[in-house]
Amino acid sequence: MATPFPFSAIVGQDDMKLAILIAATDPTVGGVLVLGDRGTGKSTAVRALAALLPPMKAVAGCRYACDPAAPPGGCDQCATLRPAGRRVRSQEVPVPVVDLPLGATEDRVVGALDLERALGEGVKAFEPGLLARAHRGFLYVDEVNLLEDHLVDLLIDVAASGENVVEREGLSVRHPARFVLVGSGNPEEGELRPQLLDRFGLSVEVSTPTELAQRVEVVRRRDAFERDPGSFLATWQPQDDRIRRQLLRARARLPGVTTPDATLEQAARLCIALGTDGLRGELALIRAARALAALEGAAEVGLPHLRRIAPSALRHRLRRNPLDDTGSGTRIERALAEVFGSA
Repeated sequence: MATPFPFSAIVGQDDMKLAILIAATDPTVGGVLVLGDRGTGKSTAVRALAALLPPMKAVAGCRYACDPAAPPGGCDQCATLRPAGRRVRSQEVPVPVVDLPLGATEDRVVGALDLERALGEGVKAFEPGLLARAHRGFLYVDEVNLLEDHLVDLLIDVAASGENVVEREGLSVRHPARFVLVGSGNPEEGELRPQLLDRFGLSVEVSTPTELAQRVEVVRRRDAFERDPGSFLATWQPQDDRIRRQLLRARARLPGVTTPDATLEQAARLCIALGTDGLRGELALIRAARALAALEGAAEVGLPHLRRIAPSALRHRLRRNPLDDTGSGTRIERALAEVFGSA
């Protein structure tokens, strides 16, 4: 496996890095969609996440890495690994960050049932797919806007239910599949289906740096990494460790972060002003703002948190207005000024 570039060494792209950290702090925020030019660090940031995340506890022997603190019944395998009245054995495993290739077959994604063994031996033999490997982790789809429709339908169903069901010739297997969906793509190469777009909690736009010093620094760091990965990783290890500790503290702090009614009303007023469809916008906005507050060490969610995260939580939920050709980010900034006043 190729050595991932250090997360802390990525130059600029602050919105993208923040969105990824928020999703890692609170997976219920939903997925992260990163749209922008080729060569702007989209896939680099996602793959750097794998080395950044602290390990998680999983039921020992469970191939779906179920949470030992969760109630029994997560999967069929855990039923045999969790004897009644006895403490379940656990182990630490890396948080999975799984790539879903565009050309993947359906069996590779959802898993395959061995019909020959099932019919001949009466054994329900199941080979888990990418969705099983991504459980409790991250599923990354590069060029997600080019994903085939039948795979898009699968992702929508599993993202909504948190469970993967495989049915073949009257046989059925189901297992938990709760993951953070991370997608990247170039909008010039095609648009996402609205149903899938709505499943992403946050959306960020990245662009090629225009400042000379920043471009030079990007090239300098990448060249240094490729020439001597070991030395480069050692140089940036302290910064990655600091971010990892910040993430752990934020996760521990998150349940105690409060959201005042006034903040909920402000979020609702903003979504009404923007005309977002449904209530997913408010939910994503509040959850992301709460995770941001936890990352920053705040005890409650305030207006500054809403302001900062609103573009990422709402830009992909706006209806197209044929009479207004301004970008979604501009429309959100305008609404923020109208609803909350100047910053």
